[in-house]
Amino acid sequence: MNSEQYNTCVDMHSDGLFRFALKNLKDEDEAKEIVQSTFEKMWVRREDVDFERAKSYLYTAAYHAMVDYWRKAKRMTQISEETENRMSAPVAEYKGLKAILERALSQLPEVQKTVILLRDYEGYSYEEIGEITNLNESQVKVYIFRARQTLRNILGSLEAVL
Repeated sequence: MNSEQYNTCVDMHSDGLFRFALKNLKDEDEAKEIVQSTFEKMWVRREDVDFERAKSYLYTAAYHAMVDYWRKAKRMTQISEETENRMSAPVAEYKGLKAILERALSQLPEVQKTVILLRDYEGYSYEEIGEITNLNESQVKVYIFRARQTLRNILGSLEAVL
């Protein structure tokens, strides 16, 4: 990949990559950091990255960076009693649909959350999601099915909407 192709990749994929990271991390600064480090990695390896496969490379690298972030956050974060009480308390007042969806997504395991965001928000095929997450196509389909089932159970209850 030459520098012109690299710049084209930045123009074409930076917004989508940022949305993907932001939906997963819920932290704008950390999402920007992930996008920046992903493009930096691609620049360093630009000789090895084929322009036609750049999108897959970027999302795969971003996914792995997010996994590293989650592992680091789990080691460093302890949930306080107040947070636990807030998470387990029933929702008493109406919240906007976006907040309800984000809350439901946050309850999914990370791998399910990632595949559902890649499939339903970003529009990737099962094969592309498998390449990004290092899963085979069957595993991707199973994780998407389970994520949708869980979301249906969470969002299907009246308490989630009210």
